Amino acid sequence: MLEEGLTLRQFMCGIGGMFGEPDPAVVQRMNTLLHHRGPDGNAVWSDEHISLGHTRLAIVDLSGSNQPLKGSNGEVLIANGEIYNYSEIRSKNPAYAWRTQGDSEVILALHKSAQSRSSAPLTALQHAKWISQLNGMYAFALWDAQAQELLLARDPMGIKPLVRTSVGDSLLFASESKALRAHEGHIPQLDEQALVARLAWEYPLDGTTLLKDVVQIRPGTVEVWKIDSNGKAYLFDRATVEKQTIQPSRDWNPKSDAKHLLETFVEGVSERLMSDVPVGIVLSGGLDSSLVAAVAHEAAERAQQPVPACWTVAESEDNPDWIAAEEVTSSFDLVHHQHILESDSFDSTLPDLSWHGEDLDVTVLFFQPLFQKMSQHVTVGLCGQGADELHAGYPRYRDLKQHGETINSRLASMSHPFARQIENKKLPVNDFWYLENHSGDSHTSSLEQFLQFELDHGQLSNFQLRLVDRHSMAHSLEVRVPFLSSSHRQASHRLPMHWRLPPHGEEKAALRAASSLTALPNHIVRRPKLPAGRATSPRLIDRLLAEFKPQADALVERYPHFSGALKTQPEIALGLGLFEAVHILDRGCKKPSSSAFDLLNEVME
Repeated sequence: MLEEGLTLRQFMCGIGGMFGEPDPAVVQRMNTLLHHRGPDGNAVWSDEHISLGHTRLAIVDLSGSNQPLKGSNGEVLIANGEIYNYSEIRSKNPAYAWRTQGDSEVILALHKSAQSRSSAPLTALQHAKWISQLNGMYAFALWDAQAQELLLARDPMGIKPLVRTSVGDSLLFASESKALRAHEGHIPQLDEQALVARLAWEYPLDGTTLLKDVVQIRPGTVEVWKIDSNGKAYLFDRATVEKQTIQPSRDWNPKSDAKHLLETFVEGVSERLMSDVPVGIVLSGGLDSSLVAAVAHEAAERAQQPVPACWTVAESEDNPDWIAAEEVTSSFDLVHHQHILESDSFDSTLPDLSWHGEDLDVTVLFFQPLFQKMSQHVTVGLCGQGADELHAGYPRYRDLKQHGETINSRLASMSHPFARQIENKKLPVNDFWYLENHSGDSHTSSLEQFLQFELDHGQLSNFQLRLVDRHSMAHSLEVRVPFLSSSHRQASHRLPMHWRLPPHGEEKAALRAASSLTALPNHIVRRPKLPAGRATSPRLIDRLLAEFKPQADALVERYPHFSGALKTQPEIALGLGLFEAVHILDRGCKKPSSSAFDLLNEVME
C-alpha cells in the first residue's frame, strides 16, 4: 500500500552511456536505437568523463522525475526498472532532500546515506550492501563525480538487461546490444565461441551475447569503473549484491506449507500491481499464467488497484491454450481479450523478432503480436516466467543423464575448435565464462545441482527473461515477473527436490499443491508443461519451417563448423541466418525493412 499522499512514479526505459572520452552525439544515437524502450522522451547528460543517455516510457507524472536524475553532491543516475519497496525506503530516509516522487530516486538516497556513514571511498562490497536494500527489477548506471567512479548494477535475477563493451579507451554500456553500434568504432561480429555453447545448451551461457566482445553485466552484481592516468576506463572493483542459492529443506507438508507458498506468490503479484495505469495479464492457459489470473482479485484488493484484464493469442479457437485460458477467465470473472493469429503474421514478424530478440529464437513468434495487442490497451503486464526454473517444470529435468548426453552429442557434432575446448573443460574464466567446465555431463548429476547451474549460468536471465524484456519493450510494454518476487523465490529455493519433481508424479508438485488452494479448475492445476511457442501455434510454426526448409538447409551448409548441431535444429539455423542478416551485415544499425526471404537470400549470396 502506498504512503498517504504519495503517488507511484514508474519508468521503464532504455539506458546507455559512454565512460572515458565521452561523445554526447554517440549517446544520443544510442537513445535513437533504444527509442522503442522509451518513446515518450529522451535526454543526454555529459561532463568531461562520461555521457549518460535515457529514453523514457512515462507511465505517470509526465512532467516530473525526468532522467538523468541528479543528486545533491554531483551524482547522476540513469535507471531502468521498478523498485517495489521504494515508498518504504523513502519513509526510512526522511532527512534526504527528495526532489521527485519517483521510485528511481531511492537509489540516489541509499547511495548518499551509505557514503555519509563512511570516511573513505566505498568499496564494491559496501556498494553491494546498500543496493541489496532494493526490492525490484533494475539496471542502473550511477556516476559519482566526487569519487570519480561509475557504478553499473543489475537486479539479482537479471530481469532488466545491461550489456557493455570497450572501444579504444571508452566503455560503452546500454540496455540492448544494438545501442552499442551508435559508436562507429564498434563493429558487430558473431562470437563463434558463444555460438558453440548456445547451440549445445540451447541458450547463451554466462556473460555471452553472441556478439564478440559484448558482455552482460552479471545478474545481482555491482561493478565499479574508474579512469586511469591515461584516460582509459577500467574495471576497478566488483561485488555480488545477492546470489541465488538453492537450499532445500528436508520436509515440506502440503497441509501446512502450501498456504505459505501461495501467500508468497500473492504477495509478489500484489507488489507488481502497483501502478497508475492499467495492468494486464499474459494468459496462456498453462498453470503458471493461470495462477497469476487466479490470485488477481485478492492481489488487486491488497494493492488497492483495479483487477487486471487478460490477453491471449493462439492460432485457432480449438487450440488447447485458447480453450484453457477461456475457462480460467470465466472461472474468475476476468475481462479477457483474445486474438487469433493471422496465417501470415509470422512471415512479417520474423525480422522484427530477430532485431529485438538479439538471439536465434524463432518459435516464440507469438510474442510480437501478443505484446503489440496488449500495448494498445495497457502499459504494464504480468507474466508467468520463472516458475519452471524455480519449480522444476521442464521435461529435461526428468532425465538429466539423457540431457547431458544430448549436449555432449551436439558438441561432438561440431568441428569448431571451441567445442573441443568445452569438451576438455578448459574454458578461460573471465567476464564471458564463469566456469572452466561447461560440458554436458558435468552439471547433471542431480536435480539440485542442475537447477543451481541454470540459475547461475543464464537459462533464466539470458533466455526466458531476455525474451520477455526484448519483445515486450519492442512495443513499449513493461512486463513484470511475480514468480521472481523476493518472497516467492526464497520460499521456492527451500523446497525439497521431491516436491519440485517427484520421481513418479507431476512436475512442480509443491506449486500445484499451492494452486489447488485457489479456485482454479482441477484440470488446469494438473495441466502438463508444454513448449510455449509450440503450444500456442503448432501448425503455423510447422508451416513456417516447411516453407523455409530450403533456406534452412542452405544455412546449415553455410556454417560448416556448426552444421552437425544445426542439422537437428532447423529453426535455429533460420535464426542464425536472420541474426547475421539483421545484426552483422551493414553493422546492423537500423531495424530491418526487408522480408525474411530477402534477408536470408542476402546472407546466402
